[in-house]
Amino acid sequence: MSEIPVTSRDNPVFKRLLKLAESSRARREARMSLLDGEHLLMAYLDAGGEPHTLVRAASCDAARFDGLAGRCRQARSLVLPDKLFAELSPVATPTGILAEAAWLEPPAVAGMPLVMVLEDIQDPGNLGSMLRTGVAAGATLAVLSKGCTDAWSPKALRGGQGSQFVLPLLLSVDLDAWLASFDGQRIALTLAQNGDFYTLDLTTPLAIIVGNEGAGLSESVRRAASIRTQIPMTGRVESLNASAALAVAVFEAARQRRTRTP
Repeated sequence: MSEIPVTSRDNPVFKRLLKLAESSRARREARMSLLDGEHLLMAYLDAGGEPHTLVRAASCDAARFDGLAGRCRQARSLVLPDKLFAELSPVATPTGILAEAAWLEPPAVAGMPLVMVLEDIQDPGNLGSMLRTGVAAGATLAVLSKGCTDAWSPKALRGGQGSQFVLPLLLSVDLDAWLASFDGQRIALTLAQNGDFYTLDLTTPLAIIVGNEGAGLSESVRRAASIRTQIPMTGRVESLNASAALAVAVFEAARQRRTRTP
């Protein structure tokens, strides 16, 4: 695959890629994102995706890049000076490889519903980590409120490490309405309760609801839950962060389902 050199910030392709790197609106309108690094690109390819554009920093090993480009027959390939490439990279030490890629729409996940409902998660790394945790635990769906950060931002993609490619997502959802329509347990994790999460039967259709890193869950979402409970803690800490609380909850659900399945 022959590479097209890009040396100017005025290049129209570079401008488009920069918008995808910087603007959630641009990503949402185009339904495109930038994938940073070899691992994320490989995960995208393994999920059946086909990148539109591959980008290599001039200092990146060409042989390493060519091996990836060989799997992307339809993609055009660009090479950028390191300084321009750094403007597109979401990290301080760029990987040297980026890909422009369309959002994927994973098929429904089979099995007993295990849904993660996330309200107003603001940190993209946190959100990506939550999605990654859900995939590892066997979650079947993630439902994100209108106030959540962009799940397809470069930083959220890095945190998810390919989770967005395999876990079905519902974005910008009215959580009150969605929860009202869900036919199963709707469990809100919140500190202002006396319940013990570990006493619950989590083997039925289940939505686990986690709120904003600082403010927690809104009052309307708490009311929409069928159960409001907390994860008991014996140590001298006030609370778990949102990502840790979700991990505890979904893996407890996975444990119960595993031990009770014949």
